[in-house]
Amino acid sequence: MGVTAALVFGNFGAAYGTAKSGVGVCSAVVLKPELLFKSIIPIVMAGILGIYGLIVAVLFNGDLKETSNAQLATGDCQYTAYRGYKQLGAGLCCGLSSLASGLAIGVVGDAAVRANAQKDMVVGMILILIFAEALGLFGFIVAIVVNLGS
Repeated sequence: MGVTAALVFGNFGAAYGTAKSGVGVCSAVVLKPELLFKSIIPIVMAGILGIYGLIVAVLFNGDLKETSNAQLATGDCQYTAYRGYKQLGAGLCCGLSSLASGLAIGVVGDAAVRANAQKDMVVGMILILIFAEALGLFGFIVAIVVNLGS
């Protein structure tokens, strides 16, 4: 479930950020076509959120091991309930942080790209997007640290 949470919520955040920012890009580029490449920045940053979920899912998937009934009877489990809950919490941490970050990137990216078409404010847009992206990065880092702990 941790693998699923990290991947699904991370991709939800990436998809929302991409879609919402993409609408703003389409509106802004109609007014000023030369701003196309500067306007793609929020879309790229939203796509990174999906990569966070993918990395966590691949790392967790490598730790999954089957436990037979004989191992359960002797208590010699390769994959304990503790490890499962730890990975669930870490997956939720990464996934929900990426979802929140994607929501922030989508809203800010849409408004900032449209505003950039009216007045040059690329630096302000990038700074705001960096702070929004940091939310997803924090969840990603915590998920990795939790998974590495004993």
